[in-house]
Order: sequence, then C-alpha cells, then structure tokens
Amino acid sequence: MSEDTAERRTNLAAVAERHGVGVEVVQHLVRALEAGHGNMAQFDHPDLGGLGQWSRGGMIMVGRMNDHALKARVDALCTELAATLPPPETHGLPGAGNWWPDGLGVPSSVGAQDGTRYAFFPTSRRLAVETGGRVKLYDLGDREVTGVSQQQGGTGSFRFSGPAGSFSLGDLTPVEAEAKEAEAAKAAPKVEASLTPEPSPAPRPDTPAPAKPAPRTSGFDETLSILERLAELHRKGVLTEAEFAQKKTELLARL
Repeated sequence: MSEDTAERRTNLAAVAERHGVGVEVVQHLVRALEAGHGNMAQFDHPDLGGLGQWSRGGMIMVGRMNDHALKARVDALCTELAATLPPPETHGLPGAGNWWPDGLGVPSSVGAQDGTRYAFFPTSRRLAVETGGRVKLYDLGDREVTGVSQQQGGTGSFRFSGPAGSFSLGDLTPVEAEAKEAEAAKAAPKVEASLTPEPSPAPRPDTPAPAKPAPRTSGFDETLSILERLAELHRKGVLTEAEFAQKKTELLARL
C-alpha cells in the first residue's frame, strides 16, 4: 500500500469517526461528490437513510424526511468532504456538457426528481428546470433556494424553500425569450451556403444542332444550292420531314 493511499484511508477514517459513521459511508459520499464535481452528491446508502441528495447551498434530501439529525450529519459530512476535492474548474462553464444553457454561471444547487431536473444560479438569479428534454428558465428576483419538495397529487408540482419562505414555479416569472434563444443556439445546424453555381445541363448528344441560316443572296442558283443542302440534311436524318418541308416552302416563296 502506498503512503498516499494509507494517508487517504487514515483521513477518511478520521472523518468517519468524527461524524459517527463507518468508513464505507465516507467513501460512498466521496465517490458521489466526485461525480457531482464537488457541488452535489446523489447517494444511496442504508446508513444515510437510503436514497438521498446533497447540494452546495443547503438543498438536502434524505430517505427519512423528518430525520433532521440525519440531514445535519449528511450536510456536515458532504461540506467537509467537498472542501477536500479539487475545485470544479469546468462545472457550469460553456462546453462542459451541462443540460442548462450557457451563460448562467455556476449553480449552487442542483437536483432531480421523477424525471425533472433543476439548478439554481445565484449570480444570474435564474432557476433552470428541465422536464421532458425541454429547459425553462425562471427569474428568481431576490429569492434564494435552499430546498425543494414535490407535491403529491394531480399536478406533482415542485415547491422550493428559502429564507423568505416557500414558493412554487407559478410564483416565478418565466424567462421564455432566454430559454428559446438558448435552445435555438444549440439546435441551429451549422450550414455553409454554397457559392458554386449549379452546372448547366449538358446538351443531349442526339439533339440536332439548329441549321445555320445561309447568307441571303439573290438568284435561283443560290436557292437551289440551299435546297440541296437541306435535302442532304433531311436524308441524313438531321431534319425531319416537317422541318424540311417548312424550309423548302420558305425558300421557294423567295423566288
């Protein structure tokens, strides 16, 4: 066992003893925090009440909803462990694979329930909610988000809690223009217009070239010469019977 590994296990054991949990609980939370870039942790451990979630900024959910001592222990554990992780250099930045639009900043609270995801951005004062692949943005004004719960019933809507009391999405002002612009920016295909004109269709090889009109001079001999050339073209199939007859009529009319 390397010195770094031994030191890490010693540190985790000290954290576990300090908070009154097993080392495997601390290891489980470390993995969850690493997956959440140090900003959130989604965990599932019997010693932590089963399925639960912690988010930086105070959003805490545990399986035993009314066990406030457990919530406090989870919060203390995750806060201490998150401080030991490397800073989330890419989390919340453009191109980092986030489900919310770019430009909102780094979220202080992120969570998900029953196919709906949400993220609170204190800098831009925005709440992003994604349901069914569609993201909606809400203006929080001076509200803070410290917790969330989902109402059981026909609507299954969310209620968010904060220092000033709880509120629902219906109490917030949707920012539809920002959401539409963000969706359009992500969905717009990058198409470059072609500046090369389409080539003209090549002439069919079986199409006869139009006969060049003979220079007009007076005299019966010239007309007869033209008729002979037209007859030769007709014999070779260059001119149809109707075309030959029309030209012949026109030439004879000049005499």
